[in-house]
Amino acid sequence: MPLDREQDKKPQNATQVPLLRLQALQSSHGGPFSLELAAGECVAILGASGSGKSVLLRMVADLDPHAGKAYLGNQVRDAMPAPEWRRKLVYQAAEPAWWEPTAAAHFSDADGPLVREMLGQLGLDTVLLDSDVTRLSTGQRQRLALVRSLVGRPQVLLLDEPTAALDQSSILAVEHLLRSRMEEGLAIIWVTHSEEQAGRVSTRRFEIRNKSLHPL
Repeated sequence: MPLDREQDKKPQNATQVPLLRLQALQSSHGGPFSLELAAGECVAILGASGSGKSVLLRMVADLDPHAGKAYLGNQVRDAMPAPEWRRKLVYQAAEPAWWEPTAAAHFSDADGPLVREMLGQLGLDTVLLDSDVTRLSTGQRQRLALVRSLVGRPQVLLLDEPTAALDQSSILAVEHLLRSRMEEGLAIIWVTHSEEQAGRVSTRRFEIRNKSLHPL
């Protein structure tokens, strides 16, 4: 539910040390981007197609070559092995990749209860777990990918248009699930083309223009 006053939008569990701190991330495709994100906060990123929204997320996840620094708490990214960084900061592309034929193969047995709980919250039948991923709709794959992203309990989630293929009721279910995870401390950078969605989910909003961030 959108909040009326900017001061009411500040996360309840924000601390003096930001959870995520970006210092002048840049490449030939965008930046420099500087941003701080608190635990439990969602920042929405808007902008025209091709403006650099995905570029920003991929630089935060350390997936593309770039300059600049990123910190998780007080730990600089350069001091952390890349696989560990990407477990703590999970990037979810608009059309996520799958490396196994079924969604179920991406989860461990221990994940089962949490996976089933989240599927129910997203309005998905558990039978989809054993279905051929390539035969699922884009919206089903997006929601299954979100479950996959959340099951590892990352500290930061980098979402690139995670509801682009969903109907309104499914969009609201995704937002509700993510809001509950934010209450547990999850921080989110959420790329969206929808100003309405940005108003519902975010604590702050930015637009990328001329390859740089501008607060809204």
